Amino acid sequence: MNTRILASLLVTFLIFISCSSDDDGAITPDVSDSKSYSLMSVSNEAITGMVTFKRNSNNTTTVEVDLDGTTSGMHPAHIHMNTAAESGDIAISLEPINGATGMSSTTFSTKDDGTPISYEQLLDFNGYVNVHKSADELGILIAQGDIGQNELTGNSKFFTLDSRSNPDIIGDVRFLERVNGTTLIEVMLDGTSPNGEHPGHIHYNTAAEGGDIAVTFTPLRGETGVSKTQVSKLDNGTAITYEELLDFNGYVNIHQSADELGILIAQGDIGQNELTGDSIVYTLTTIENSGVSGDATFYKRMNGEALLVIDIMGTMAGDSHPSHLHMGDVDNPGDIVVSLNPVEGETGMSKTNIAMQDGGSAFGYDDVLSYNGYINVHKSATELETLLAQGNIGSN
Repeated sequence: MNTRILASLLVTFLIFISCSSDDDGAITPDVSDSKSYSLMSVSNEAITGMVTFKRNSNNTTTVEVDLDGTTSGMHPAHIHMNTAAESGDIAISLEPINGATGMSSTTFSTKDDGTPISYEQLLDFNGYVNVHKSADELGILIAQGDIGQNELTGNSKFFTLDSRSNPDIIGDVRFLERVNGTTLIEVMLDGTSPNGEHPGHIHYNTAAEGGDIAVTFTPLRGETGVSKTQVSKLDNGTAITYEELLDFNGYVNIHQSADELGILIAQGDIGQNELTGDSIVYTLTTIENSGVSGDATFYKRMNGEALLVIDIMGTMAGDSHPSHLHMGDVDNPGDIVVSLNPVEGETGMSKTNIAMQDGGSAFGYDDVLSYNGYINVHKSATELETLLAQGNIGSN
């Protein structure tokens, strides 16, 4: 057999071998098509990592989990439906993570129920990953992370939560945007007691005005001081996006317990009601030796409205003192322009949201700065003629 024939046979043999290998279903990862998601620590702060989805040439997907901080044992893992904040059933079981290496690799083309699922569908999947401590301790999570459309974009917004009944409890509420436009809301408080459970809500309007519940949170655990809630709609079913929440006319209340909803432990305005940091203080002086004096502070909101806080000393618990913003000045008194919330004697404080005059005309923070007016604090609703404190504001 001549050299040319031998070469031809060799080429044919190599082509046959190559085709047979493809027909046998060899998996060739397409490294250009992969997506990684963070896995955050849960029960053990030392354990964090990543989960990576890789598209394969045979239309399967390989999911690789890579954890730092594990030492031994086998850790079951699953892809679940919904967000981690909501929880949901197992959609896809993954190979357990080897604690010695912190790694596992799972290749599949269907969910556990046999439904086909592609790489593209996984990147848009409404799900999250759980990694458990062991097969006997599935209730203990060591790592967790949202995937697919639930991935966080990196956009977030903090709002301050001030203490109410307990001065040791303060914190904030954070809104985090997901790829699908919905919101993860995290409440984080310092100073809560272990074993307590604190209901929380977003309410309509400002905290100074009060309003109905718009969104119910997952109760905050006192042990951790944390609550996480997935929000895609209001309690009434109206859809709401992350961007819409940033402009929402609302505030957050965190309560003492389900049996003590009337006791607030933290509260703060959100959305368009957030304070800008601009403020102006006016002095309220004692009238006729009442012994009552203090300040009236106007705070500017993002929407241009004003929060007015009256803070005076010398009042007594159990009393309630009507207050008003008048036109004119203390030497040339005029009619009431804005009726304010009464000052409570126990705290000496009153908080009023100001967006318009009593007559309906718009009246915000910038209007206050140039207004010809003054504030009166009265002794009681039946003794309006007796003033406790008074002060000019605006142009006066």
